Amino acid sequence: MPLHFTPAACILSVFPLPSVFKLSPDQSEKGRDEEPGMPLCSFYASTSVPVVKPQQSVASSKSPSTAAASVATTVPMRSAAAATATVTTAVPTASPSLSLHLPELPSQVKDKILSLELMGVDYGGALELNPALRDAAPESIHAVVSFLQSRGLQFKDLGRVFGMCPSVLTASVRADLRPVFAFLSEDLGVPESAHRRVVIKCPRVLACSVRDQLRPALIYLRRLGFRDSRALALQDPILLVSSVERTLAPKLEFLAGLGMSRDDAVAMVLRCPALFTFSIERNYRPKFEYLVDAMGGGVEDVKAFPQYFAFSLEKRIAPRHRAAEDAGVALPLPDMLKATDEEFREMLDKERELLQEQTATTD
Repeated sequence: MPLHFTPAACILSVFPLPSVFKLSPDQSEKGRDEEPGMPLCSFYASTSVPVVKPQQSVASSKSPSTAAASVATTVPMRSAAAATATVTTAVPTASPSLSLHLPELPSQVKDKILSLELMGVDYGGALELNPALRDAAPESIHAVVSFLQSRGLQFKDLGRVFGMCPSVLTASVRADLRPVFAFLSEDLGVPESAHRRVVIKCPRVLACSVRDQLRPALIYLRRLGFRDSRALALQDPILLVSSVERTLAPKLEFLAGLGMSRDDAVAMVLRCPALFTFSIERNYRPKFEYLVDAMGGGVEDVKAFPQYFAFSLEKRIAPRHRAAEDAGVALPLPDMLKATDEEFREMLDKERELLQEQTATTD
């Protein structure tokens, strides 16, 4: 039966990490607490993790025949029905026809895997999202890490940054990363001490082109009325990595199409910038339809309370509307949705009491 390997899983399924490359939780935490400015090579040398240096290969104390007899290799197998299963196959030496001879991992691949393991990044997942990582030299990855550390990021931050944006691992420090940090300082007025805060909040900023994405988005947002660029970067950096043509402009036009003027739609997003992060089909449309059809509301309600779109339809809007309806109580949208569960129950109880008093007075 032929063996099929996916690019993402190949390196991990065919060449599983030796035990010396595995980190216990305690060892992993110790690695994260190292000084952020320490070069990775020095970090490997100083850590207590029993690792093999990248220039060395893992030597086996067993004879070739004994070692081969004890190898267990996990490989994905594809059946005739195209179903995928994971099979653990023991490879004995007694039967040459069953032997699976695997090449040694190059030292550079070991170095990359070890580096990413220490940072908390899954190599297989990163490789699937960024195939260029396969041919990247460890030295280039170390250069990216050192540069980010020099800009205030800590070693413990790298797992989140590279996990969300593996393309940063193969970015050019000079052509890609330096312009982003210059943009943060010069265009947005973010002090260097706050660069880390922006990157941690939105790692995608490191993967965006200043010329093609970040600056056009900033210009568009400024034209809408976002005047405080520093606050924009610190509080809503995701807007800077959103496409003007595919994301920002279409959502603004959809809001205006609900029956309000464009100026009213702009006023809504200025009050609630998170509106730019919501999906038209999964958020705006079903929630507005429920507001109109089930609640008897309309466009004036969302103009007055744009945060309506930030609440879950299934978990907050519909259940509370039904509860208020069953109680015969009418509550303003902000009061109904912003209150905690306890506060909401208290409001219903008070409104019921008022209704009962009014009914008794009428009778």
